[in-house]
Amino acid sequence: MLDGGNPVPPGPSGGTYATRHTVRPTPIPSVIVIDMTRLLGVLLCLLATAAPAAAQRLPDTVVPDHYSLWFGPDLRTATFKGRETIRVRLTKPSATIALHAAEITFGVVTVTAGGRTQTARVTTDAAAETATLRVDAAVPAGPATIDITYTGLLNDKLRGFYLSQANGRRYAVSQMEATDARRAFPSFDEPAYKATFDVSLTVDTGDTAISNGRQVSDVPGPDPGTHTVTFATTPKMSTYLVAMLVGDFVCRSGGADGIPIRICATPDKQGLTAYALEAAEQQLVFFNAYFGVKYPFGKLDIVGIPDFSAGAMENAGAITFRERMLLVDPARSSLDVRRNVASVIAHEIAHQWFGDLVTMKWWDDIWLNEGFATWAANKPLAAWKPEWRMDVHAADETQAALGLDALRSTRAIRTRVETPEQINQVFDPIAYEKTAGVLNMIEAYVGPDAFRRGITAYLKRYAFGNAAGEDFWTVMAKETAKPVDRIMRSYVDQVGAPVLSARTRCEGATTEITVTQARFVGAPGSGEPAPQTWTLPVCYKAGAGKPQCQILDRPRQTLRAPGCAATFVNAGSLGYYFTEYDPAAIKPLVSGSTPLSAAERIGLLGDEWRMVRAGRHPLGAYLDVAAAFARDDTPEVTAAIAGRLGYIAEYVVPPADQARFQAWVRSTFGPALAALGLPGDIRDADDRVKRRATLLGLVGGLGGDTAVQARARELARGYLANPASLPGTLVTTVLQIAAVSGDKDLYEQYVAKTATLAADPEEFYRFQNQLTAFRDPALVARTLEMAVSDDTRSQDTGTLIARLIASGGSRAAAWAFTKANWGRLTQKLGTFQGIPTIISSLGSMCSTAEAADVTQFFNQNPVMSSERTVRQSIEQIQNCADLAARQAAAVGPWLNAATH
Repeated sequence: MLDGGNPVPPGPSGGTYATRHTVRPTPIPSVIVIDMTRLLGVLLCLLATAAPAAAQRLPDTVVPDHYSLWFGPDLRTATFKGRETIRVRLTKPSATIALHAAEITFGVVTVTAGGRTQTARVTTDAAAETATLRVDAAVPAGPATIDITYTGLLNDKLRGFYLSQANGRRYAVSQMEATDARRAFPSFDEPAYKATFDVSLTVDTGDTAISNGRQVSDVPGPDPGTHTVTFATTPKMSTYLVAMLVGDFVCRSGGADGIPIRICATPDKQGLTAYALEAAEQQLVFFNAYFGVKYPFGKLDIVGIPDFSAGAMENAGAITFRERMLLVDPARSSLDVRRNVASVIAHEIAHQWFGDLVTMKWWDDIWLNEGFATWAANKPLAAWKPEWRMDVHAADETQAALGLDALRSTRAIRTRVETPEQINQVFDPIAYEKTAGVLNMIEAYVGPDAFRRGITAYLKRYAFGNAAGEDFWTVMAKETAKPVDRIMRSYVDQVGAPVLSARTRCEGATTEITVTQARFVGAPGSGEPAPQTWTLPVCYKAGAGKPQCQILDRPRQTLRAPGCAATFVNAGSLGYYFTEYDPAAIKPLVSGSTPLSAAERIGLLGDEWRMVRAGRHPLGAYLDVAAAFARDDTPEVTAAIAGRLGYIAEYVVPPADQARFQAWVRSTFGPALAALGLPGDIRDADDRVKRRATLLGLVGGLGGDTAVQARARELARGYLANPASLPGTLVTTVLQIAAVSGDKDLYEQYVAKTATLAADPEEFYRFQNQLTAFRDPALVARTLEMAVSDDTRSQDTGTLIARLIASGGSRAAAWAFTKANWGRLTQKLGTFQGIPTIISSLGSMCSTAEAADVTQFFNQNPVMSSERTVRQSIEQIQNCADLAARQAAAVGPWLNAATH
């Protein structure tokens, strides 16, 4: 699953989690750009001051084998009827059977075993989300059958079986992960309780139905105006992977390797499904070959849903998507959106093996699902579109995870969880990007062929079953004959990430690199962390030599490389660690004497920024590296610089130095923008347009170039009149920069566009998201009210408010509005969607007073699903305030030296 949050600027750590797959906005004044794309996160945890939650797991005395499910949704009343038969096995005699149920009203319940049928009495526990069935005579050990009739609600919280609306009509759709299958049918709603499923739905004559299995029949009735659709029995799978989708969906059909594939959407969006089908076909062929295990679920439907809290969800054979992450017009779309859509599809298709075929035993190992899908998703894209440079994308992902791991309030990859609130919290960059980064590191160390053999062996061994982390790394160590088990154990069960402090010296014709390792903490103070040692492969290169790899497993070790040259201690930026260089060692790295790839440059920029944040290096050390890479022609490198310069400008540069800092930005990056031209040739390659867009944000936004801003407003008005006037990759930045200095008239034009673009998700969000860039207080107030109105989908409310909080020009008003309307927000959103995104954006504040205010508010208004996010945001605020106090005085002297 991917979190559905739209891109939100990061907090003062320089990178917070919105989702793995998002489109990165270009920086504008007071808006720092998140370094993340889906990946949906999700930013969820438990309140630190709350009492420990009680376990909500079921006894292991009853095991389900098969579910027969019938659903009769009534879209008019937002309710549904259900009938189910569950075949189970009891490990010992019992007069009670416990299962999960939430918001379910039970009818007749019977239990049959040993030739006897008994009517069960049902006792529900709303807090534990369980139901207990009691019969007079103990059910004997062995097989039994549970028959249940019940009714439920098609809720408005985008959970379980719920109501969605579009085009003036209603849909019934589902989202079961992590613990919401129990809202659709009474069940053993834990991942280890795999079973087979028969699903049928009775729906209105004008509606279609989609589920996990292929359709085997469609017959009229039983009531007038209805028909009943029945689906084939599924392979064994967990309850959270069950899908039911009802409405007037239309589909584009294709296939690959003998597997039928459909991309489905509401009728008005069918024209936007061709690109997704092309991507899915390529990816299915790729994964079949790569994994050495053929796609296991017979058919593949991929469905865009109008209201969807997640970014996408890997239901076996019936993947569901938020529309903006699936539906795209490749002729008019941006590079980011095309790559994002393809990447999310790849992530979810990879889940059909990692998560669906082999499922974690319990949610503490969710990284076995999400981290592996994140790691795997880049592979088919690299083969399909080599110009996308997925190695650079992977380096970006790793930097985002390292940013979270730099906090004291981070967590280990494997974290104990029990309750739904605890479970939902672990869908974060630690599960996704950190795990993927660790896997990339191990793959580079053992070699891609050996790693692939290990993956295949793991999938075959645990197919249609469940596994824990130990199962994976035991298989991998055996297949590769390398200490993968030791490496993974040290990363999976330890909190944080190591920093490798490297000191080099030339000894004869050899470079000696002395490396010490310790846990990295991203801000000074509050005491040093307890000593930690990781087992990890370090791959390093000296000069233009080939990378060499060595296992580090002690606090201090010496590495050697032939020749005497500047040494880069993270070849390919594939290692999941921070690197601290002696300041004198950095200059030759940026000068080119040791050639660095684009991914390595991103890694070096990230390392140096973190050393500044941690108080290990002065601010000028980072600014020197940024200046050295100012003319880099890789757009992702420029974007990495842009986000951090935006942070420095807003939080560190004193008011007296702001004008000079802006002038430095203009003089440093303006020539490159002038050389590229604005708007440039509409036929330019994607990378060229992407770099132009980033430079536009730097020079016109961060640099405050009034001429560039005026040109952006001209281009925005031209685009409003003629959408063919700009390449898609440039549009969002143009609209954003124009909005910064835009007036009410331009705002009204953006609003008018959102009212006419419902059938084109990318174009709709181009305009809706940029409403948050306007600075006029009256317009900010309008956007805030719009965010909570009935006209705004609940899936978008959190994003709009979070973007306003993250922008310096609207932060105070947006936070005041959020506090004043907290009850309204939680009622509209619930606590699992939107609210975590809003809480994450609070990390964009930067004063001790704001940290105290946020702390007080959430002490009075605890959010059980987002406690760690609250703590991380507060830590980010405090770290930012400390950095500004330490480094503000250094800005002026650095500018003096840089501009003379």
